[in-house]
Amino acid sequence: MLRRLLLGCSSVGFTLVERVRGEPGELYAITDDTGWVSTLRDENVAAVEADPTDPSVYPDDADIVLIADSDPVRNVAAAEVARRRYPDAMLIAHVGEAPSADHRAALEATADHVVDPVDALTGRIRHAVGDDVGERPVRLLATLRELSGPLLIVAHDNPDPDAIASAFGLARIAEVVGVPADPVHGGEIAHQENRALVNLLDLDLRTFDAVDIDEYGGIALVDHSRAGINDGLPEGTPVDIVIDHHPPRGPVAGAFIDIRPSLGSTSTLIQEYLSRLAIEPDERLATALLYGIRIDTKDLTRETVPQDIEAAAALVPLADEAVLRRVESPSVSPETLRVLATAIDRRDVRGPIVASCVGEITDRDALAQAAERLLDIEDVTVTFVYGYMDGTIFGSARSRGTDVDVGELLRDALGAIGSAGGHANMAGAQVPIGILSDATADELLSEVVAEAISGRFFEAIRDPPATPGGTDSVFQTE
Repeated sequence: MLRRLLLGCSSVGFTLVERVRGEPGELYAITDDTGWVSTLRDENVAAVEADPTDPSVYPDDADIVLIADSDPVRNVAAAEVARRRYPDAMLIAHVGEAPSADHRAALEATADHVVDPVDALTGRIRHAVGDDVGERPVRLLATLRELSGPLLIVAHDNPDPDAIASAFGLARIAEVVGVPADPVHGGEIAHQENRALVNLLDLDLRTFDAVDIDEYGGIALVDHSRAGINDGLPEGTPVDIVIDHHPPRGPVAGAFIDIRPSLGSTSTLIQEYLSRLAIEPDERLATALLYGIRIDTKDLTRETVPQDIEAAAALVPLADEAVLRRVESPSVSPETLRVLATAIDRRDVRGPIVASCVGEITDRDALAQAAERLLDIEDVTVTFVYGYMDGTIFGSARSRGTDVDVGELLRDALGAIGSAGGHANMAGAQVPIGILSDATADELLSEVVAEAISGRFFEAIRDPPATPGGTDSVFQTE
């Protein structure tokens, strides 16, 4: 009877197990990873928890030996021992993650077949697709390998789930080629659902004051595209990698740039890379990416394309549904309830358009939540909620079932006096209060702000300029 022996285990090894498990013959596994031993046993595979490079624990004979640890050093050692123990067996060796040229050479000299899923899959995709999209994962890996040190992955200020998930997804890709990566952000994670996502998944998302930029060999931007615009970097900081789905509102520089406004989320783009590079996200990353897609596409109902649906479908079996339920039902902060109540009370309704100034705020994320909820008002198709804090007016706009592009609308209305941008159905803006705060008593400031901002907003709807105005895009209030 044909006997197959698995030495070491990883996601690649488990895939091989699933492929051969139903075929005739025996399957025997040796790995010192307790988690994989348990998983293999759950699949009715005879698994022994032991060192896969120790020949004393090997069975008497084996016809096919599958070497599939994630560590290339251990794979080389296991291959050499297995070749001596079973000189006539067929040896198939996985290269492991981030193998060196020496590791590859050693495996090729020992094994009958060497498996490199990344090279195999990217090669097939490049052959099948034959365009720049198919080559992007390859170019991303090449860019990562050329870095002189660890990678700093920068999410935009006050990151949303899409930015958070994308940062950790890129870190996972960097890990495959042996590049350490640290996701960081500026501002705060104030939205209760965003905090729940980070806390429940135990994501190590650092703030800028916890890192020294000079210690990194490269910088990547995710979910935004310009250094110093809505992030903690100094403006003009050289950037190596840019991955985003927002339309750029200025020149974008970097060794690797992938900006696709057609996609509903940056998480979709990251999942595409993972899939094409044969990197299966673990449960935490899959959960974060799925939530990022769902939030930015409003559960696949807003600005959604087939790639978003395909990415979400691939992530669903890997994600933790229990965590998603807990993230989606967090406690609501008193500030969010206050902002929503104020937005309803002070709403300025003109046909299907609603604008509302909620005055001074302490949580910018509450504006986005209020803008979403005001869309539930009967016959309302466009909402704009804004307030001010720390000398700046922040606003969030939403639309549904209308031809109005709120990203262009906010740029037309406020681009000349601040910064604004986003998509057709969701956008954000920020405007310095400037002399208003000095010339106006506190109790009247809200009225002055409302008159100035709502006036520009409704004027832009009634008489939009032929050429959209605006400067830098901001997305923190989306």
